[in-house]
Amino acid sequence: MNFQLYYITDRSQIPSRTLDPCIAGAIAAGVDWVQIREKDLPARRLLALTEAALASARPQGCTRVMVNDRLDVALAAQAHGVHLGTRSMPVELVRRLAPCEFVVGVSCHSLEEASAAQAAGANYILLGPIFATPSKLTYGPPLGLVKLREVASRVSIPVFALGGITIDRVAPCIASGAAGIAGIRIFQDCDSVQEFVRELREIAGG
Repeated sequence: MNFQLYYITDRSQIPSRTLDPCIAGAIAAGVDWVQIREKDLPARRLLALTEAALASARPQGCTRVMVNDRLDVALAAQAHGVHLGTRSMPVELVRRLAPCEFVVGVSCHSLEEASAAQAAGANYILLGPIFATPSKLTYGPPLGLVKLREVASRVSIPVFALGGITIDRVAPCIASGAAGIAGIRIFQDCDSVQEFVRELREIAGG
């Protein structure tokens, strides 16, 4: 599996721009995953945003579009899958309700949670926070690279490093076994997402 780039949306962090162009730009730049994580949007607006992301992804043919938590919206939009948090429905229930090819991701904060997610049928894990980040303060101190290495070595599904990821921390995450890096600001705050993705690919070796 090639090193994967996972963009998580947060329109509250881009007040001067609308979210649609950010998503379209990230997809055009070649990110592998986009997670629509707009928890406060009503279902109809969330559905429209997801459908727009899928329309951008379809010609590229390589970006998977995920919906955070809302299985109903993900299924209605025919998204690639749903990403579950600690308070979301169980993975086992999603597996019963969704098509067999449907992708299920899970946010985890420990080896125990990661192992449980894999056993339940998750396709991948977002593990974090690996480094200190303001948005993840409620989850306690950062896990660090040692924990990332432990989890990545103990589960067989891809583990994405999340939380406080900067460009100089990408190589250490790769060395610690991460299948990819995930984040919000790392993709939304850059001057040129295309140039940034190109640079990340060079660091990861292609």
